[in-house]
Amino acid sequence: MIKRIIGLSILLTMGGALLLSFTTKEKVDFSSYSTAGLDLYYIAPNFSEIEDDSAFFSPELGKSYVGFKEAVAFKESRGDYGVVNQFGYMGKYQFGKGTLALIGVKNVSKNQFLRNPELQEKAFYANLSRNKWVLRRDIKWFAGKRMNGVEVTESGILAAAHLAGPGAVKRYLRTGGVEGFADAFGTTIRYYMKRFGGYDTSFVVANRRAKAVL
Repeated sequence: MIKRIIGLSILLTMGGALLLSFTTKEKVDFSSYSTAGLDLYYIAPNFSEIEDDSAFFSPELGKSYVGFKEAVAFKESRGDYGVVNQFGYMGKYQFGKGTLALIGVKNVSKNQFLRNPELQEKAFYANLSRNKWVLRRDIKWFAGKRMNGVEVTESGILAAAHLAGPGAVKRYLRTGGVEGFADAFGTTIRYYMKRFGGYDTSFVVANRRAKAVL
C-alpha cells in the first residue's frame, strides 16, 4: 500500500513538472484590447430614425436659425405647407390643434391654416419661443453635457420639444435620459436631440406668452 502511494506521488510530481515545462514565460499584453475611455453606448434606431441621404442640410443656410427650422420642416413634412398626416397633424411643421391653441391660433379652420404659410411660420416661432421659456433652466443646466451618447444642445432641446412637448423633454433631461418618449412613428427625443443638435437658435427669444399673431 505504501509503495502504491509513493508511486502515485512520483507520477503526480512528474506530471506537474511536465505541465510547468510547457508553460510560456512570456506575459500576454491585453492593453491593446482595453475599452477604457471609449463611448460604448449604442441604441439601435427605429426605422424612422435611420439617417439617409434624404436628411436635409443646406450648405448655404448652415447651422443658422433658418437652417434649423428648414431642417425640422423637412423631417416633419418634407417642407410641405399643405400636408396633413394620418393623425391629423397639419402643415409644414405638423402642428396639432392643442399646440396651436396654446399659441393663440384659434377659430382658424384646417384649410385656412394650410393655405397660410405666413401663419405657419409665425406659429413655429411662437411655439419655439414658448418652449424656450418653459425649458430655460434645463437649457442652462444640461446644454454641453452628454446624455445617452448624444451631446445636449439648445437647438436639440427645442427640436425635441417640438416633437414631444416641453414637459416630456424636461422629464427626459431630469431623469438622465431614463424616462423617454416616442411618437406614433417611433421617433424619440434622443433622435431629435442628435439630428438637430448644434444649430444657432439664439435668434429665438424665450417668451411665456408667445402668440402667433399676423
